[in-house]
Amino acid sequence: MLFERFVAQRFMPRRGGGFSGPLSSIAVAGIALGVVVMVMAVSILRGFQADISGKVVGFGSHITISSFGGQLAYADAPVETDDALMATLRATEGVRHVQCYANKGGMVKTEEQIYGIMFRGLSADYDTTFFASCLTEGRLPDMAAKTSNDVLVSTTIASKLHLAVGDKLRTYFWQDNGYRSRAFVVCGLYNTDLTEMDELYVVGDLRQVQKLNGWDSTMVGGYELLVDDFDRLDETAARVVEHLPYDLQLTTVRQANPALFSWLDLLEANITLILAIMCLVSAVAIVSALLIMIFEKSATIGLLKALGASNRSVRRIFMLKASRLIATGVLVGDAVALALSYVQNRWHLLTLDPESYSMAHVPVEISAWTYVAITLGTVAVCLLALLLPARYISGINPARTMRVER
Repeated sequence: MLFERFVAQRFMPRRGGGFSGPLSSIAVAGIALGVVVMVMAVSILRGFQADISGKVVGFGSHITISSFGGQLAYADAPVETDDALMATLRATEGVRHVQCYANKGGMVKTEEQIYGIMFRGLSADYDTTFFASCLTEGRLPDMAAKTSNDVLVSTTIASKLHLAVGDKLRTYFWQDNGYRSRAFVVCGLYNTDLTEMDELYVVGDLRQVQKLNGWDSTMVGGYELLVDDFDRLDETAARVVEHLPYDLQLTTVRQANPALFSWLDLLEANITLILAIMCLVSAVAIVSALLIMIFEKSATIGLLKALGASNRSVRRIFMLKASRLIATGVLVGDAVALALSYVQNRWHLLTLDPESYSMAHVPVEISAWTYVAITLGTVAVCLLALLLPARYISGINPARTMRVER
């Protein structure tokens, strides 16, 4: 075993006498606290981003392709489906799924009131994973065989109109200078906590919109594309644009919801500040502990030098000891953060106001990369901070320190 490692293991116990023992415990606690705050801050931010962007994408998609033509506030301009174009889009790098949709504005009439809605028609091959995850009662519309009269209604609309699963939904849709009526059946209730969406959308069969608008089966409101990697959304969108004809336009989910994603970007800037502050706190804690160790053991340092130990060897002894404190603090912090994250995800102890935050509880994303990045970053910052106090060892005079000890 190396000399420095042997001395570091036998030398300066953390719970020994003097100031170094208690201060070492404080340093470990400070590092652990800093790691907990950093991990939880990043995990909660990622949870917010994933939850909100997932809901927005669930109601639409990562990329929407629609017509350049005139578009009314209550209806989509028609787009003629092109099998060759859809095949090309599916084959585009980064695109996971291509589906069709159409929106149609209308109103629901009950015995007591009239309520404005947007009917969102989905194709039979639509990815309904999001709606399945938000389902609170009932089932999804069955659109496999023929035109379905099933619709999904949000719990918000159901509460306002006193609707339940199995009830009939009488709707009226604007068409040219008149209107058309349809009677649907509420097959399920959903809740996303996105107030703007829950108060507006009724989800059903795309073929209903085609019939209401007088379209044939080849006409839709547009294409929706889901991508493999949200972080590379702009790159994928740039590749998709190259294949679009002149009369179609592309809109990403970020472009369609600029205020929402600006808010998420602002949160990320705040998290960066928190990370910088907590890294500084951790560095100050371990530097303080090392300085006290050096001051308290200055006579022992002088003795080691008198016995032939070089300044480099003595510095390495203290760096090894400090490294163990850093490793202990980081591991404790990671363990506590992981436990807190699991408890929050399992029991949702910290709740939020859905109307303000678009979610009912604080979301926490548990990611191995978050723990690895913060662990390595904290260790690196603390070790770099130790280089300055470690240089003080070179200035310790063996004769002076041993004379003072006598």
